[in-house]
Amino acid sequence: MNNKRTEIPIFFAVDNGYAPYLGVAIKSLLTNASKDYDYKIIIIHHKLSRANIDKFKAMETANSSIEFADMTGKLDKVIDDITANRLRPDIFTLTIYFRIFIPRMFPQYDKGLYLDCDIVVPGDISKLYEEELGDNVIGGCQDSSTIDIEEFASYFEKAAGVDRHEYINSGILLMNLKKLRELRMGVKFIDLLTKYQFDSVCPDQDYINAMCCGMIKHINPRYNVMPVIGKPETDDICLIHYNLFLKPWLYDDIPYEKYFWEYAKQTEFYNDLLDIKSHYGKEQKDADAANLQLMKERAIKIGNSRNTLRVVHEETGQVRLGTKMFAENAYKV
Repeated sequence: MNNKRTEIPIFFAVDNGYAPYLGVAIKSLLTNASKDYDYKIIIIHHKLSRANIDKFKAMETANSSIEFADMTGKLDKVIDDITANRLRPDIFTLTIYFRIFIPRMFPQYDKGLYLDCDIVVPGDISKLYEEELGDNVIGGCQDSSTIDIEEFASYFEKAAGVDRHEYINSGILLMNLKKLRELRMGVKFIDLLTKYQFDSVCPDQDYINAMCCGMIKHINPRYNVMPVIGKPETDDICLIHYNLFLKPWLYDDIPYEKYFWEYAKQTEFYNDLLDIKSHYGKEQKDADAANLQLMKERAIKIGNSRNTLRVVHEETGQVRLGTKMFAENAYKV
């Protein structure tokens, strides 16, 4: 009889700026995870400090281990040196792209979870892992923080080429790593990125939705509950994702903030988080509002342009996973 316990691989991507929030995410996840599984937490990072690595290692439990994969310098030349794809440091960092390369980087796993750092997990994460994907390559939830913002919903359709109700948030992903490897997701991404240098409001998310379209399973929204001002809180929660600017460590009266602070108090990062919030004043909040408006304006502009994933797909049929790579001069804007 085989009594070997199932190991659940869980991937995070982080730099030092997001380390305190990841600490809260890991604390909540391990506190509420089923004891019937073992958990392998793999932190893919960019220049993570020794001090932060030590803090994360100290969070290991009897049925979990935490490992680190240093990506420093490995994607910089591919991504950040391409002028049109240079990331805006006020909103995105290089780490957002790491999830795309998980299938290739970790060939020992056929299935896994990718989770953003700005989350808490008050439920049992193994329930999400147990979801069946079938022939789908990704499991995810609708981006509920943006679906009611017309500029973004229209952008999903015009720029990414995905119906607004089918477009998923890439912060919480159940991944069919085996099939994604077979379909060469990382190679397809680099092919698209370097050939077309798309401008984007949601960089990794647009690529994942466009490439995986038709092979995405929509899972229960309880696995990616997002705070939305004016929308009542729900009790049907497994995972809370503080998407966009609604972060309880920056603002007061954020929906679901009690969950974040409950676990934050149990980490070595608690005083850091209090300090971050105390120094987040009117100037920073005004900048957030300006950045949100800028994102809306860029969404309209990009959606009306010709150099988009949607246009490339319609003209070449080569954006989706499983299609051949681009022929020389196959498409010109």
